[in-house]
Amino acid sequence: VIFFDRPFEIGDFIVVDDKKGNVEHIGIKTTRLKSLTGEQLVFSNSDLTNSRIHNFKRMEHRRIAFNLGVVYETTSDQLKEIPVIIKNIIDDQEDATLDRVHFLAYGDYSLKFEIIYFVESSDYNRYADIQQLINLKIFENYKEKNIRFAYPSQTLFIAKDSAPA
Repeated sequence: VIFFDRPFEIGDFIVVDDKKGNVEHIGIKTTRLKSLTGEQLVFSNSDLTNSRIHNFKRMEHRRIAFNLGVVYETTSDQLKEIPVIIKNIIDDQEDATLDRVHFLAYGDYSLKFEIIYFVESSDYNRYADIQQLINLKIFENYKEKNIRFAYPSQTLFIAKDSAPA
C-alpha cells in the first residue's frame, strides 16, 4: 500500500505518533527513519498504514502562534501600540505574513496578546531564524518604549488593622 499510495518519499520528514525522523528506506515490509537524535527507527508498513502520518516535507507554509504577556501596569496607550509594533516587525520579515495580533485576555499575572503569522516555507530552520529575529525586535522595541514583559508573580496586599488588639 505504501509503495502505491506514496504518503511519503525518501528524504521526507515525517511524524508517526511520538516518533519522528527523515525517511531513509521504504521496503516491501518495513520503512526506516533516521530520528532527530540519530538512531534508526523501523516501522512495519502495516503499522504505518494504520497510523496518522504527518508529512512535513509537503507542507507549503507554517502557521505560527505565540503569546506575549505584559504587566498590568502597562498604560492604555502602550496596549494600543503593541499590535502596531508587532505588525511592523512581522511585516518587515521576508517570508513572513501576519495573520493577526490581538490583546486577547486578562491573565493571572499578565495582559495577554496572541500573535499569529505564517512562514512561507516548510523549512524549520527558516522558521526558527524568522522567529528569533521577531523575538529580538520585540525585545528591543519593548525596551525602547518602556513596555515590560510579565512573568509569573503575585502581589500581596496587607491591610493594617487600626483597631487596638
